[in-house]
Amino acid sequence: MGEKYCWSIMNRQVDYSLILPCFNEASHFRGSVAQILSVLSLSRYWYEIIFVDDGSSDATRKMIESVCKKNPHCRYVFHKKNIGRGAAVATGILESNAPIVGYMDIDCEVSPFYIPSFVQILMEHRADIVIGKRIYRTHVSSIVREVLSVGYRTLVSHLLGTDGIDTESGYKFFDKKAFLPVLAAIHNQHWFWDTESIVLSKRRGLRIVEVPVLFLRRTDKQSSVRLISDTLDYVKNVWKFYRRIRKRPL
Repeated sequence: MGEKYCWSIMNRQVDYSLILPCFNEASHFRGSVAQILSVLSLSRYWYEIIFVDDGSSDATRKMIESVCKKNPHCRYVFHKKNIGRGAAVATGILESNAPIVGYMDIDCEVSPFYIPSFVQILMEHRADIVIGKRIYRTHVSSIVREVLSVGYRTLVSHLLGTDGIDTESGYKFFDKKAFLPVLAAIHNQHWFWDTESIVLSKRRGLRIVEVPVLFLRRTDKQSSVRLISDTLDYVKNVWKFYRRIRKRPL
C-alpha cells in the first residue's frame, strides 16, 4: 500500500476518522488544513485525520509529514504511485478503526463546518451514509462545470436509479460497518468511485441522507479534473456500470 505514519491519541478510541485524499495539494495545503483543524478542534467527539497521498510530485508529502509530527490527531498513508482518488478514499476507510469515517476534498470548496452535524446524524443512527448535496453559488467561471454536474446527476438518476442524489459530491460520511460490504464490491478506483459507492449502497438498502452544503468554486487553484476527457470517461463508466448491474443484479 505504501508508507504509513501513526501516532496514538493517548491510546483513546476515536469516534470518527476524516480522510483527506491528496494529490499535488501544496499550493493550498496549509490554509486548508488549518481551517479543517480549527473546526474539528471544537467538536465534542474524538477525531483523527488520515491523509492519503496518491503519488504527489510536489511538496505535499513533506507538508503532510510536518503536520503529522506536530499534531497527534493526524496520521498518513502514502501510496507508492498514483492509483486514483477512489483508491485513496478506500485506503483511508480501511485504515480507520473508527465506527464513523468520512472524506472531503482538501481544497475546502465545501467547508469543514458541516462535519460535526454529519457525524451527529450517524451517531444517532439516523442514516448509514450522509452526503453533502452541493448548492452552487453560480459564477461565470464555473457555470459550465455546474451544468455538466447537473446533467450528469440527471443521467445517473435515470439509468442507475439514484433518485437525484448528488453521487459525485466529494463530501460523504459513512457508518463504517454498514459500508464495508459495499466497499468490497466497488470496482472503479478513480472519480467514478463516488457514483459506484452510492449506487451499490442504495441497491443494498443502506439509509442515505443528503444535507445541503454550500459549494464555492476556488479560482486560485488548478483543478485536477480534466473537463472534456473526464466527462467522456464518466459517461463511459456510467454505461459500463449500467450493463454490469443489468447482467448481474448486485
